[in-house]
Amino acid sequence: MKSNKIIKLILFLALIVPGVSGAQNADTLLKRMDDLMLAPKDKQATVKIILTKTKSNKQKVREAILMQKGRDKKLYRYTAPESQAGIASLSLPGNVMWLYMPAFGAPTKISLLAKSQAFTGTDFSYEDIDSRPFAERFTPKLLSSDDPDVYQLELTPKSDKSKYSKVILSLNKKYFYPEKLEYYDTRGRKFKEAVYLYKKSGKYWYAAEVKMTDLKKEHSTEIIMTDVKFDQGIPDDVFSVENLKQK
Repeated sequence: MKSNKIIKLILFLALIVPGVSGAQNADTLLKRMDDLMLAPKDKQATVKIILTKTKSNKQKVREAILMQKGRDKKLYRYTAPESQAGIASLSLPGNVMWLYMPAFGAPTKISLLAKSQAFTGTDFSYEDIDSRPFAERFTPKLLSSDDPDVYQLELTPKSDKSKYSKVILSLNKKYFYPEKLEYYDTRGRKFKEAVYLYKKSGKYWYAAEVKMTDLKKEHSTEIIMTDVKFDQGIPDDVFSVENLKQK
């Protein structure tokens, strides 16, 4: 009898306090997105980066290679144009990030404060390209949405070093990949947004295209991923600080 009363009380609280069940659902949804994005054992791809000034439509094009292993190892290296070739970033376990600029001759460890800065002149910050799961970096809250095809989550950064006060995530209801991320500054003003196009290759989904737009600067960075390969058995030594100097 006593156990029945406890069960009824829990059900009653779940009904009258939306935050209880809502928080749990938000956590589950964000984890499902992380699981989808980080499902491959490893991933490698050729990347095209298009930087565009909105008003003049003037563009710059770069090329790079991407390698990722597990949930927290990522290597990103520019291959073209010649002025950018060799620039590389490395994400490692423990929220550690390194940057290699050939002109400086030695890799530099990126501090927590520096992670809010732009990544090599793009509209992505070092914080944006963090390889850690979203659930480790944000506290989610489920919002109501007018779009029947997406969940909307409000993500609050767990780090007080973040340049964002919140990020609004539009999550595909059927497959649980992100469709849009809207970024708000510390004054609560939206100043960036990223739009995603996901494709499926074999059993894995991946972001074939991402366009990040800085609304203040009127500038965008589009990333197009091709020649994507999964589970190639990339060796661990690829993701070493020493390897950053290689071209």
